[in-house]
Amino acid sequence: MSAEKPTGRFRRMIDRLSSSQEDLESEELREDAQASGCTRIGDCRDRQIVKVTGTLRTVTLRPRAGVPALEAELFDGTAPLDVVWLGRRSIAGIEPGRKLIASGRISMSHGRRVLFNPKYELRPLGQE
Repeated sequence: MSAEKPTGRFRRMIDRLSSSQEDLESEELREDAQASGCTRIGDCRDRQIVKVTGTLRTVTLRPRAGVPALEAELFDGTAPLDVVWLGRRSIAGIEPGRKLIASGRISMSHGRRVLFNPKYELRPLGQE
């Protein structure tokens, strides 16, 4: 997937018509992240304090070391980020398809970016 934008209006229209739905959604998420002033997940590095935004793809309950942990995958069009709330079985509003802004310190686990117990803000449903 190329990060370069097509130049002319006609060329952009042709590209939109020939792109898959997933490509169009990813482009929309990238534009939303940029407009909100958040760091792109694809640019996040280990131990960096960030503010990211995107759409929750999955939400699962997965125990970690015998403690309940609510895990969600956040996607902003550039890369996925695992968001983990330790000691939580559920959080109102945290569900697949919901947009949110999360902030905290990124860590790497098994080659994936993870954000543990982030500060978060649910995006209004009318803006989705």
